[in-house]
Amino acid sequence: MAPPVAVSPLIKTARYSALIAGIIYGKKRYDNLKPIAAEERKIEEEEKKVREEQERIAKQLAEASEESILK
Repeated sequence: MAPPVAVSPLIKTARYSALIAGIIYGKKRYDNLKPIAAEERKIEEEEKKVREEQERIAKQLAEASEESILK
């Protein structure tokens, strides 16, 4: 097997620059999306509460109708 070839300093610099730029972009993107996701979770939680309340009411109505049928 041949010994590894020395990598050009220009290529090394470009690779590390791209890595750092990617980290900075990712941090900015994350900071931008974080409040949006928090708002979506809040809305989803409120919708879940409403849905559970509707299911509870529907269950009570079903039980009440069963009781009236059995009587």
